[in-house]
Amino acid sequence: MRPDTMGRTAIAVLPGLSLCVAVTAAASLVQAAEEHLVHHPYVEALVIAILAGIAIRSLWEPGPRWRIGIAFSAKQLLEVAVMLLGASISLKALVASGPALLTGIVATVVIALVASYAIGRMLGLPARMSILIACGNAICGNSAIAAVAPVIGASGDDVASSIAFTAILGVLVVLGLPLLIPLLGTNPTEYGVLAGLTVYAVPQVLAATVPVSLVSTQVGTLVKLVRVLMLGPVVLGLSLVAPRLRDEPGAPAGARKKLGFFKLVPWFILGFLGLAAARSLGLVPDAALAPLTRIAGILTVIAMAALGLGVDVRVVARVGGRVTLAVVASLAVLLLVSITLVRGLGIS
Repeated sequence: MRPDTMGRTAIAVLPGLSLCVAVTAAASLVQAAEEHLVHHPYVEALVIAILAGIAIRSLWEPGPRWRIGIAFSAKQLLEVAVMLLGASISLKALVASGPALLTGIVATVVIALVASYAIGRMLGLPARMSILIACGNAICGNSAIAAVAPVIGASGDDVASSIAFTAILGVLVVLGLPLLIPLLGTNPTEYGVLAGLTVYAVPQVLAATVPVSLVSTQVGTLVKLVRVLMLGPVVLGLSLVAPRLRDEPGAPAGARKKLGFFKLVPWFILGFLGLAAARSLGLVPDAALAPLTRIAGILTVIAMAALGLGVDVRVVARVGGRVTLAVVASLAVLLLVSITLVRGLGIS
């Protein structure tokens, strides 16, 4: 990219990025006040940033001048934060978990896919919409929906409806999942597995686990990465049945467009795994862990503020009841299957 182009891009990003940073600063101040008053942050800056972003978005819709920086914070900064987290994780932890956990993750995704699709069809939703909801629920939310949509020839309306509810329910899961800890009596490792199996997006795992413990964050991220890596096989499998779906009414032109490797396995996942491998091989010095973790934490809070700014709770009123019921029911099935797996594995 030419220097003048980079300069224009930086200027365009600045307003929205500054807004996200401002929300992050306010959230950090609230957390600091909590720590000063009660010596413990009952509501972490991550959660405060999400809630503040949603509140702002509900009262004011950012214009084009702001959206570029908000989108940059929600995507690029988020992905960098996830990648940096890999430096603090050893892949030995995943191997040490044994084949039972790996098998359980794959089984959970398969069961969630089948159950979610069946729920959508029983509620009378079209096949393409049911597939989008199933993949978004079982694998990785918006990323899965975006990757699957061109393969199955989904319409813009189908994609928009699926992503709208994924965004809203994704935030609700992040905020509500920690409340299950006292109800289920889970330890940090069990909670990490549960978060990795149920939270929609990789970065959202951070928001759901960082307030609990570092162990939960590490385990949750690893479990979620295994879940995300199933996107490739699922998309390839759907491509085999896609011709029949493309023949249905409403399939857009260009549905046969092939997906590149980085659509199936995003760059930040490769970066995460690369840093985790480097850490496992002793190539990442211990002195670098604290700064990298701190940077990842700050970027994550900024990204969570941006995610909140992108969630419009009023979309609930504009989406059909059948889609609402299908997404909620699919999430309930995923949560039930995940809790059953955690209990069955007896993780400690």
